[in-house]
Amino acid sequence: MEESQNHELAVRMADLARAVASPRSLQDVLAGVTAAAKELIPGVDTAGVLLIGPGNTFESLAGLNELPHELDELQMRFDEGPCRQAALADVVVRTDDFRVEQRWPRYSPGSIELGVLSGLSFKLYTADRTAGALNLFSYSAHAWDEDAVTTGMVLAAHAASAIVASRQEEQLKTALLSRDRIGQAKGIIMERFKVDDVQAFEIMRQLSQHNNTRLVDIATQIIESR
Repeated sequence: MEESQNHELAVRMADLARAVASPRSLQDVLAGVTAAAKELIPGVDTAGVLLIGPGNTFESLAGLNELPHELDELQMRFDEGPCRQAALADVVVRTDDFRVEQRWPRYSPGSIELGVLSGLSFKLYTADRTAGALNLFSYSAHAWDEDAVTTGMVLAAHAASAIVASRQEEQLKTALLSRDRIGQAKGIIMERFKVDDVQAFEIMRQLSQHNNTRLVDIATQIIESR
């Protein structure tokens, strides 16, 4: 039985690895991770991913239903909870029974009211200013064993890889857009003031320094004003 479970886990991990490498959206990849969590980990009734950004902004992604989003909203409102704690501090946060959980006095009653008695959250290493957690929930108390923790950690690693890959793609697109805008603005300056490429860039650089404004923003202003 254990050998069969290990084989199934290996197959799903290979599928997820291919998903991360393929041109799919971040939401699709994370949805595959949460679906795999429900399929591979006994006791998982629903799952989702919480991302926390600067200024206490947050995103609830890949929820198997609306419940993970509702739980994320509770945690961000109360500034406490296992998913938030995993995203910002601990690597693994495990709750066997929210009815006796003392760490989150405001969140735990809300979780119980929504029908969730057990939680298992894993930090996602996102390599930027965004913190994250893969979160598993059960309607039963004492739903988790050590195998659940191990499998969850593997799934969390794949979720983190997907987030990092998505952020890198966004940064590359931003860099290419910035380069194109700067090049277009240089062309406008060269045509208008009859200067060469180097002189046009120097004009933009001085404007950027004088106005304490990013070069790409100066380029955008030039393009829009012409």
